[in-house]
Amino acid sequence: MLKNNTVNSQSFKAGAAQVDITPPLGTFINGDFVAHFAQYIHDELYAKALVMHDGEKMIAIVVVDICVLPKDFLDNIKTRINEKTGIEPGNLLISSTHTHAAGSVESVYLGAADLQYMRKLPALIIEAVLLAKDKLRPAKITWGSSDVPEHVLCRRYNMQSSYSPQNPVTGEADRVKTNPFGVEDQIIDNISQTDPEVSFLAVKGIDDKWISIVANYSLHYVGDWDNGTISSDYFGQFSRQIAENLEADDEFVGMMSNGTSGDVNIWDFRNPHRYPSGKFEKSKLIGGDIAEKVSQELLDVEWDYNPELAVRYEEVNFRLRKPSADDLEKAKKVVSESNYENMQITDLTMPKLYAREQVLLYDLPDLLQFPVQALKIGKGVIGGLGGEIFAETGLSIKQQSAGPYFTIGLANANAGYVPPAHELEKGGYETWRSRTSKLEKGAEEIIRMKLLELIKNLNKKEN
Repeated sequence: MLKNNTVNSQSFKAGAAQVDITPPLGTFINGDFVAHFAQYIHDELYAKALVMHDGEKMIAIVVVDICVLPKDFLDNIKTRINEKTGIEPGNLLISSTHTHAAGSVESVYLGAADLQYMRKLPALIIEAVLLAKDKLRPAKITWGSSDVPEHVLCRRYNMQSSYSPQNPVTGEADRVKTNPFGVEDQIIDNISQTDPEVSFLAVKGIDDKWISIVANYSLHYVGDWDNGTISSDYFGQFSRQIAENLEADDEFVGMMSNGTSGDVNIWDFRNPHRYPSGKFEKSKLIGGDIAEKVSQELLDVEWDYNPELAVRYEEVNFRLRKPSADDLEKAKKVVSESNYENMQITDLTMPKLYAREQVLLYDLPDLLQFPVQALKIGKGVIGGLGGEIFAETGLSIKQQSAGPYFTIGLANANAGYVPPAHELEKGGYETWRSRTSKLEKGAEEIIRMKLLELIKNLNKKEN
C-alpha cells in the first residue's frame, strides 16, 4: 500500500552495508571484572550501517558488535564521517550491541582497552557508513513490533531477611541483590518490570529487495560461551536468522540493537534449567525466536514510500558521584595493599576492586556530557541514549510516545548505568559507585524528560 505519494514522485532512498571488525586473536576483551584475551573466534563481528535520505536530510544508524564505545572515541569518528559524507554528527546514531565477547576500546574494571584495536576500529566503522551511503537507492520503510516476554528477566531481586546483600563501596547492606548466584533459595521476587517488546524498522528497495532491518530488544546479552571467545552473541544470531527467514540476498544487513536492558538479563535463578546448556545454544534459540516473531509481523504490513526524516540531538551536563576526600584516602590505602595482577573476584576481593574504582573515578572530570538523540523516520521515532538504561525508563518513554517507538541504549556514548533515583537508593550492582555507575542522583529523570521533549519537538515544523 502506498502512503502519501506515489512511487513516481518518490525522493526517499536508503542503503546499508556491513564491515567485518573481528579483532585478531590475543586482543583484549572487556565486559568482565577482569581482562580476557581473544583465543577463539566463534563468529565474525561487524559494524553495520543504514543510511537514509529523504531528499533534504540524511541520517545514519550504525550498530557495532562491541561491548561499549566511549563518547570521545565516537565524536572523532562522527567528525570524520561528516567530512567524508556531509552527514551531520547529530544525525549519526552509533551504538554498541553490548556483546561481552568483542574487542575492547574502553577500560572496564580490571579489563584494559586494547590500543591496537582502538586504532583499527574507527576506519572500519567509517567504511561501513561510506559503503551504505554509496548504496543509496529508492526505498520504502515499515515499522512493527511483537512481544517476546519469555527471554527478559529483571536481574534485581528482593531477598529474604536472613540474607544481607553487601555493598562493596559503602560496606553496608543493600536492599536488593543483583544476580543472586549461590543464594537462589533466598530470593523473594524480581523488583521491576521488563520490556517484552521486540520493535523494528524494516527497509526495502522499491524493487522489493531487502535492504535492512533495525530491530531492538531489551535483553542485556546471553553470554553462553567460554571466556576468551569472540562472538556477536544473540545480536548476531538474530541477524543471521532473520536474513535466512526473509530469503534475503547478501546485500541485506540485519541489525539487532540493545534496548533498555540495564537491569535485565536472561539468567532465570528460580528455573535455571529451562534453557539448553550447550555453548551458543541459548543465544541461538533466543536470536531465532526473535527473528521468527519479526518475520511473522512482516507478512502483513503497510509500506511508506516517502517517509520524512527529522532529528533532534542535545547533550546534557551531569556532575559525577565522586567519593569524598575521606573515602578517597581510605580507597587509596586499600589499593596500595591490593594484588590486582593475581586477583580472583570473590565477595572478599570485591571491596578491593571497587576501591580502585573510587580512585580512578575521582580522577575523572567533574562534569560529563550525556548525549540525548531522537530520530523521526516517517511515523516512527528512535531514541538514542548514551548509557545502560533501565527497562522502567524505556517503558515510560514508549508509553508517552505517539506512534512506533523504541530506545537504543549505549548510543553515541557509554556513561554507564543510569538507574532511576528510587533504584539508586535500593543499591545493587548497577548502582555501586564506580566508573560504570557514576551519574549524579536524579540524572535518569532529567535524561528521560529531555528525550520526551526532543520527541515532542520532532513533530514541530523544522526551522
